[in-house]
Amino acid sequence: MPDNKPKLFVLDTNVLMHDPSALFRFQEHNIYLPMTVLEELDQGKKGLSEVARNVRQVNRFIDDLMTEHKNIDIKQGIPLSQYLLKNGNGTSNVNSSGRLYFETEAHKPCLPDSLPGSKNDNSILGTVLALHDEWDCEIILVSKDINLRIKAVVLEIQVEDYSSDKVLDDLELLFTGSQEIPLEFWEAHGEDIHSWQRDGKTYYEIEGEDTRDWYPNQFIYMEDNFDGIVYEKEENRCVIEVVKNYASERNAVWGIHARNREQNFALNLLMNPEIDFVSLSGTAGTGKTLLTLAAALTQTMDEKRYSEIIMTRVTVPVGEDIGFLPGTEEEKMSPWMGALMDNLEVLVGNDKNEPWEQQVTTDLVRNRIKISSLNFMRGRTFLNKFIILDEAQNLTSKQMKTLITRAGPGTKVVCLGNIGQIDTPYLTETTSGLTYIVDRFKAWEHSGHVTLKTGERSRLADYASKIL
Repeated sequence: MPDNKPKLFVLDTNVLMHDPSALFRFQEHNIYLPMTVLEELDQGKKGLSEVARNVRQVNRFIDDLMTEHKNIDIKQGIPLSQYLLKNGNGTSNVNSSGRLYFETEAHKPCLPDSLPGSKNDNSILGTVLALHDEWDCEIILVSKDINLRIKAVVLEIQVEDYSSDKVLDDLELLFTGSQEIPLEFWEAHGEDIHSWQRDGKTYYEIEGEDTRDWYPNQFIYMEDNFDGIVYEKEENRCVIEVVKNYASERNAVWGIHARNREQNFALNLLMNPEIDFVSLSGTAGTGKTLLTLAAALTQTMDEKRYSEIIMTRVTVPVGEDIGFLPGTEEEKMSPWMGALMDNLEVLVGNDKNEPWEQQVTTDLVRNRIKISSLNFMRGRTFLNKFIILDEAQNLTSKQMKTLITRAGPGTKVVCLGNIGQIDTPYLTETTSGLTYIVDRFKAWEHSGHVTLKTGERSRLADYASKIL
């Protein structure tokens, strides 16, 4: 018979720094916080970074729990079940029925001599080993630190990664934004397809089970035959619109035209005023930044659809104070925005033969582009802006929410990133903020996503990415 006895989860500091609500994510099981974890939380509470904010929120949670249950002997554990957890829609009861325990007594050292107990990670491991003599239940250490998990396994301690924030079990399941349909699709639906033209665009109405798993603004294509986008979507019915061909020179965007199918899909999303949120993922050299800047300049400078372009990116470590760099906010961010400057050189020099023409255009363009730091996004509202967030894979889901909710009326947000190039500690491909927003926004009729696959930077870069 399975053992239904509640387990004891010992939380590492990085779990709480990553998700302050982790205290309430273990259902009927109990939580244990070593004194070393409390000490590390105290050391990390200062500053304006996201980690410091999370630490302060954890401290508030613990303080509220202690205040609410001040008549309970702390050695018996603090109940977690009655706490109201605030979320974006107000408050909700947590579904945790366990208790929160603290290290109230010192434990005898029981570590190998090769692991000095003076190190915080080793101190946590020692605490877990000592708990096995005191608790008659399954004890599991939870940490996002890979090295700590390795040492725990060596010491035969049961250990797990914190997976409550995992968006997908397998990155292969992530929405790509496009789907190839077989050649026999049209034959199978030939009698059910209705087509018409409106405002120079061609539409097809299709019904059947084959359309059930399609999403709004998802691209449907046949190899060398048909490229369309899901214009309307109901349960077993959808309307497909033939996409605009941005590969032709006459449809170039700020002098840039699509070089492959995915780039054409991306430009269709970027140039569509009905789509408020766009996410583009792909490896280096696939054209994410260049296409986005070209679309932003066209709609800001020529069509006057947006008043300003705001470009930002994560400075790794995330939320690190940039005050040690000289100058204003924009000047401090400039060293991080090399991709912007590189692409601007391409865009402003496309059709300018004279140096003075190129200089005038460069000055004009830069006056309409503002570089901002994520550190100063909180609390702001952006109206009629084209916001570009580069390196979005290095954001957490919470940081992503903080940024996107800054968008006011008339604002378009574009997130760019490479899931395979995450630099933020404790983030993985399945917990990245970019993965999170791609999965959460895929069913919204005013959003779209494309995964760019083919590198177009140069034949050298393309070849190097394949063999190196």
